[in-house]
Amino acid sequence: MFRNYLKTAWRYLLKSKLHSILNIAGLATGMAVALLAGLWVWDELSYNSNFKHQSHLAQVMLNQTYKGETYTGETIAMPLGDALRTQYSGDFKHVSLGSWNNELIVAAGDVKLPSRGMWVQHEFPEMFTLNMVKGRRDVLKDPSFILLSQSLAKALFGKADPINKVVRIDNRLNLSVGGIYEDLPHNSSFYDVKLLLPWGNNENWLGKQTAWSNHCGVLFVQLNEGADIDKTTAKIKNVPTPHIKDFKEEIMLHPFSKLHLYTEFKNGKAVGGRIQLVHMVGVIGFFVLFLACINFMNLSTAKSGKRAKEVGVRKTVGSLRRQLIGQFLGESIFMATLAFLLSIILVQLSLPFFNDLSDKQMAIPWSWPLFWLLAAGLTLITGIVSGSYPAFYLSAFDPIKVLKGVFKAGPMASLPRKVLVVLQFTVSISLIIGTIIVFRQIQYAKSRPAGFARNGLITVPLTDDLKKHFDAIRNDLLQTGAVENMAGSSQPASHFSNNNSIDWKGKDPGLVVYYRNVNVTHDFGKTIGWQIKEGRDFSKSFPSDSGSVILNETGAKMTGLKNPVGELIKFEGKTYQIIGIVKDMLTQSPYEPMEPSIFICGGWMGIITMRIKPTIPVSDALNRIESVFKKYNQGDPLEFKFVDDEYAKKYSNEVRIGNLAAFFAILAIFISCLGLFGLASFIAEQRTKEIGIRKVLGASVFNLWKMQSKEFVGLVMTACLVAVPLAWYFLNDWLQNYQYRTSISWWIFAVTVSGVLGITLLTVSFQAIKASIANPVNSLKTE
Repeated sequence: MFRNYLKTAWRYLLKSKLHSILNIAGLATGMAVALLAGLWVWDELSYNSNFKHQSHLAQVMLNQTYKGETYTGETIAMPLGDALRTQYSGDFKHVSLGSWNNELIVAAGDVKLPSRGMWVQHEFPEMFTLNMVKGRRDVLKDPSFILLSQSLAKALFGKADPINKVVRIDNRLNLSVGGIYEDLPHNSSFYDVKLLLPWGNNENWLGKQTAWSNHCGVLFVQLNEGADIDKTTAKIKNVPTPHIKDFKEEIMLHPFSKLHLYTEFKNGKAVGGRIQLVHMVGVIGFFVLFLACINFMNLSTAKSGKRAKEVGVRKTVGSLRRQLIGQFLGESIFMATLAFLLSIILVQLSLPFFNDLSDKQMAIPWSWPLFWLLAAGLTLITGIVSGSYPAFYLSAFDPIKVLKGVFKAGPMASLPRKVLVVLQFTVSISLIIGTIIVFRQIQYAKSRPAGFARNGLITVPLTDDLKKHFDAIRNDLLQTGAVENMAGSSQPASHFSNNNSIDWKGKDPGLVVYYRNVNVTHDFGKTIGWQIKEGRDFSKSFPSDSGSVILNETGAKMTGLKNPVGELIKFEGKTYQIIGIVKDMLTQSPYEPMEPSIFICGGWMGIITMRIKPTIPVSDALNRIESVFKKYNQGDPLEFKFVDDEYAKKYSNEVRIGNLAAFFAILAIFISCLGLFGLASFIAEQRTKEIGIRKVLGASVFNLWKMQSKEFVGLVMTACLVAVPLAWYFLNDWLQNYQYRTSISWWIFAVTVSGVLGITLLTVSFQAIKASIANPVNSLKTE
């Protein structure tokens, strides 16, 4: 019986080539989208799953509450690590402090490479079960040893054994290689960490921080077996409380399984984040596949009249309805299988592009049995869903009416097709509107006033060797003719760290304010192009500026001082005079409200910022700059960054959302248009004689085209009426996640509706005009 069904399905496929090609192409595209979406969702959900003890790992987060509002962040005070280790040893198996992911210059012999590393305590490698290729995990107990990733070790030492070899960090610190660990997968929070430095080394300034008010590092813990994260959080949350005055500060444990997906907090609880994007991609993948199934249903039911006599004959010779249902479902599963094979090819070909689009390193898991089991299930479900309605519809035909030739489908027979077309275009139109609004939000963020000129600004790490020759480097750079100005700072202009150690006259004792603080040289403002609103800029003409600060507008308003210029403030226990107010500069997320900032003339510097002259080609300017740095720091590669590129990373997540939405929207429209093309082709074929008669009676090509197109235009317009309010509701809700957001303008819906109508007319018109200009003699000569 199965063999018979297969043979019938193959014959029908060959007999109706256009119908079969459209069906298989639509199903294959839908299944390819579902597979890509599934791979992407799985990659996100399996984030950090490479860590053996993932279910017991957590990051310590900080909750600070003022006037009923709670701020949650990951930066904690350094003494917290020892407090948890000593006071709650029964709850934690391992505790490890860590630094931010830092950019470093790593050298071994003549090889010098930029890389990223973290200062961590010796328990870190054991907590995260790093797979050691050579050496031991616990080697960081000795502050003179370092751990390297396998890729970095190979780049530095080639095929030689790196154990006990010396590497030099930032041309100031020599450490011996104590172990090599396997590179972490791309979907890991520490993917780009290529070296781990010993926390106990004297060069680690974080290890010397003892103030509970200074939050400057991160903290990871591994709970003991059987420990509950929520109960442990309740037990330890008040550890910082005795050490903090004037405001409420608590800690919480954020499970590592949620670290990547849940990054938004409300009232100290994780409420969302990237998980919303995961849900969105999953839903889109499902709907795009559903669109392909709709195409199959539409085309199969449209062709039902062609198969009515076949059903009648089969029923007459004894076929039961369940056998007919089995035959038609078998045909759809057969076509779904062919579509799946084609979809695998499409996925394999499109993965490089899709990985680049989504910043992933995904691959088809060919050797994973579960993947093939899920793929088989997807194919079976797709075949059953897409073939269910045609199977039950065709098998219900009355054989007597069919064979007598009096069978008529009736005016209601096309209603399900119309409903499916409307549903199909509702989804496609919603995706298009969503894509436009996402990109509009991105452009809105890009156009937000920055408060300084980002174009032409580049930054270079300020190493100890460069610090010794800072003034000489500045003079040489200016003499190259490629640099307008140069300054030093503790942070780049695209990001400032924050600090709560600030006080002023009349400050509310309960006020908790985190100022973004940055140490700068006198020429920082002139270099980045900030705008002084009140007072003056830093100047070498005023030696007293070493005890002066400049606030941004938001920082000045936060103090409540009517005339802040000339007033005194305290920062980290030292008194400073406010000499100027600078216009707000956008250095944090472009979607968040402006934060208060304080600029201090002097102190530790870690960044050189330069402005390239706009009249000099960038490549030429970089060559001249590199020659200056080589003069004072021979052998080290020039690791420069463009400030505008670094700023662009702040909305890279939204860019990826827009790119993914656009990718899926294009494919959704393609699938919908395939269905329209097939239906238009079938209807034109079905009305061939009618069109011939109308032409003979004098109907013009335009009238015939309008007659055939108006039904499809009506269906698409109905879809627009449904999609527009739905899209507005959900996208307006999505925009509420951003405090700095665009509005949803009426023209977005007008452009989308016009575009979809244009695509519809183009798709339908090919078949409509082809039928309208055909010679009526050919269609009427058999009558």
